[in-house]
Amino acid sequence: MLADAEKEALLRLARETVESTVRRTPPPAVAAPTPALLVPGGAFVTLSNRGRLRGCIGTFAADAPLAETVRKMAKAALRDPRFLADPVTPAELRAIDIEVSALGPLEKLADPLREIDLGRHGIRIDGPHGSGCFLPQVATETGWSLEEFLANCCAGKAGMAPDAWRRPEVNVYRFEADVFGEKQ
Repeated sequence: MLADAEKEALLRLARETVESTVRRTPPPAVAAPTPALLVPGGAFVTLSNRGRLRGCIGTFAADAPLAETVRKMAKAALRDPRFLADPVTPAELRAIDIEVSALGPLEKLADPLREIDLGRHGIRIDGPHGSGCFLPQVATETGWSLEEFLANCCAGKAGMAPDAWRRPEVNVYRFEADVFGEKQ
């Protein structure tokens, strides 16, 4: 878990990155005030406008310091393919809320129905022809049951049949995330 000051630093970095990208000004420098922000880590950055999703991009790859990953994902969230026809505008920046999910490691599961705690674990499902993921907060925001959580990830994110998570050629992983946002 990150300290409050580290969360604030990452949110500030994400905000400055989003604003500089939208306004086409030089990006902010990545400043890591604590060793925790220098540790390689995966992250997702979610952009919302009054509760309406405007972009959400992330990576599980822990190949860069967490602060650098957050900066990259904040910029990438503005290029979320779902919103390319309706990009975030400078006038909209004040209404944008930013949430960061700093990811823990992926754990491969043998029995997803027994090894996933809704609201605590996010999931990633990898199949032969697609993959998808849901952050832990998706389960609580939607009110889905565990089977609905798995099925919607397969069908809605990974392009598979809703019950594909039960197949032996499909791998289900869980992860935890430290989730924090500007509204908190």
